Amino acid sequence: MKLALATDAWMPQVNGVVRSLAETISELSRRDVAVDVISPDRFLTVPMPGYGSIRLAVAPRPRLRRMLDKSAPDVVHIATEGPIGWAARGWCLSRGVPFTSAFHTRFAEYAAVRTRLSAERFWPLLQRFHAPSSAIMVSTRSFAQELEQRGIGPIFPWGRGIDHALFRPDGDKHPALTDLAGPVLLNVGRVAPEKNLEAFLGLDVPGTKVVVGDGPDLPVLRRRYPQALFLGPLSGEALASAYRAADCFVFPSLTDTFGLVMIEALACGVPVAAFPVTGPIDILGADGRGVDHRVAEGAGALSNDLAEAVASALACRREDAATLGSLYSWERATDQFQTAIATALDGTLLQIAA
Repeated sequence: MKLALATDAWMPQVNGVVRSLAETISELSRRDVAVDVISPDRFLTVPMPGYGSIRLAVAPRPRLRRMLDKSAPDVVHIATEGPIGWAARGWCLSRGVPFTSAFHTRFAEYAAVRTRLSAERFWPLLQRFHAPSSAIMVSTRSFAQELEQRGIGPIFPWGRGIDHALFRPDGDKHPALTDLAGPVLLNVGRVAPEKNLEAFLGLDVPGTKVVVGDGPDLPVLRRRYPQALFLGPLSGEALASAYRAADCFVFPSLTDTFGLVMIEALACGVPVAAFPVTGPIDILGADGRGVDHRVAEGAGALSNDLAEAVASALACRREDAATLGSLYSWERATDQFQTAIATALDGTLLQIAA
């Protein structure tokens, strides 16, 4: 099988989408599945308006078509709905090559935050983009149900995992967090409007708030919340040590479809506090004990009152958080990815046989 992956999100971006794709490709490589990655670094790019660290391919269609004609994939996975994603979709339709696609974020709500337009204005575009897909991969049950209600399908599960050697409860704690007034409340991720960080930074709760990550809102949030500690981006052992030094991981986002950082935090033994929305509710469940994976005691808390969720999460045991986080693996997630890819190929073979 020849597999191509078309994505507008790629290194050096640091986010859950890129990490999920990179880990999946790495796991596929261990299974002797080669992947031709069609990413922005292979094109002329310009900064995304309002977010200079993200580069968008300029008019990628001609070059992308030559790339795919040369590699002649049997199936294409289209990860994003950006310029590369649309160009890859067009090539697949013109060549009769099946493709799968995925929802990595609540794009309509993300665009609404950026443009101040209603999210409903963007859903028809998403429905059109994904309509010819042989399999649409979604990381959570709640978002899958929402997509099905909007007539988007067929839906296939594609979960997320963690690097268990890196994200673990035992190990060093980041020195920048060890002497802070507790409890230490941590957030990790893109520092951008769609992450709703002000809901976290504006909480009237005891302790010290810490933000790890970079993004367009970093300068303004640093000025607005001088009592918070902004560490900038961290990765590898430095990131894991920051998780381990925290008492609670606070995830205020309302636009994520999963939230990879939550299971990384859990695996490091950090209880999670969040709103009861897609992503958090699919990981923690209403009772904090998980959904697809279950543990005996609560590993975090959800509430429409984020301060209340923080207070409840701080009462959870670190051992229970680590147990829930340890149940996620990239091996299982990649099994699901391959199932969706196989479905796309099987559909093509059935059409040929008919």
